[in-house]
Amino acid sequence: MKRFALVGAAGYIAPRHMQAIKTTGNALVAAYDINDSVGIIDSISTNCAFFTEFERFLEHAWRLRRRSSHALDYLVVCSPNHLHSAHIVAGLYLGCEVICEKPLVPTPDSLDELADVEREVGRRVFSIMQLRHHPAIHELRDRVHAGPTVTKYDVDLTYITSRGPWYMASWKGDPRRSFGVVADIGVHFFDILHLVFGRLERITVHYIDDYKAAGYLEYQHARVRWFLSIDAGDLPASLQGRQPSYRAISCNGELFEFSSGFTDLHTVSYREILSGRGFGIDDVRHSLEVVHAIRTAELETPDERERHPLLRGRQGSLKSAGGEAT
Repeated sequence: MKRFALVGAAGYIAPRHMQAIKTTGNALVAAYDINDSVGIIDSISTNCAFFTEFERFLEHAWRLRRRSSHALDYLVVCSPNHLHSAHIVAGLYLGCEVICEKPLVPTPDSLDELADVEREVGRRVFSIMQLRHHPAIHELRDRVHAGPTVTKYDVDLTYITSRGPWYMASWKGDPRRSFGVVADIGVHFFDILHLVFGRLERITVHYIDDYKAAGYLEYQHARVRWFLSIDAGDLPASLQGRQPSYRAISCNGELFEFSSGFTDLHTVSYREILSGRGFGIDDVRHSLEVVHAIRTAELETPDERERHPLLRGRQGSLKSAGGEAT
């Protein structure tokens, strides 16, 4: 049984990590969040120490480390995106392996800094990239890899995940802390596009604001029109009022829809990490490079062949050099 601590225990995604810890037969022994609405911890463990001050959490973790039989094995990071790097480094210096939600960090340079700390302390960082475990993605990858190597598929990627007013009122709505909608909801999809379609050859950004983004990516084996949104109004008419999310990849007209099947993927991710097959820094580098390039790119007027169907009728917003919509 491994001993886990979790940072960001009151967050949206934390319960999936807690359940994965429990389901894989391990123990949640400590948790931290500035908010104290964490009663869900009792459904996982009634022996979990909890702190609302990070300094007190660290002090507790260091005390555990001095008693080898009680030392933490893993630190799980579910804190706001802009705090990931600091919390990952703290976990590594505590002697823990670290499991972190996406996006790991905002820039490739930050990723290099984490790799330096990994080498220094001899511990590793693993990112939750659960879409890599989704059956629909496996099916699509297998079909593409079995096809002619010279083929370029015409692909539409559409991801709409409805968010209410709380989203913009929270840290997620602040691009200084979330790094924008592309980083917060898009990083998984740029990861799987690379996994399925190979080397990235061109990036074009057509539209970006606080709620949605769109553009065109050309890969070794695909021409991809992509659209990401947290606006429920972008859902297909047949789903509005019935289903909050829509995730789909159309490949040469064939639809691979994966709106369901997400519930247990964190547990699958934990099993892989605990078995030594987790996704580390090198595995996530490509997707973070793509996100960073999109956030810092100049907007371009789309060629009609490269414009995502849901973008028709919209005008691109302007962006500052830091990648924030203006």
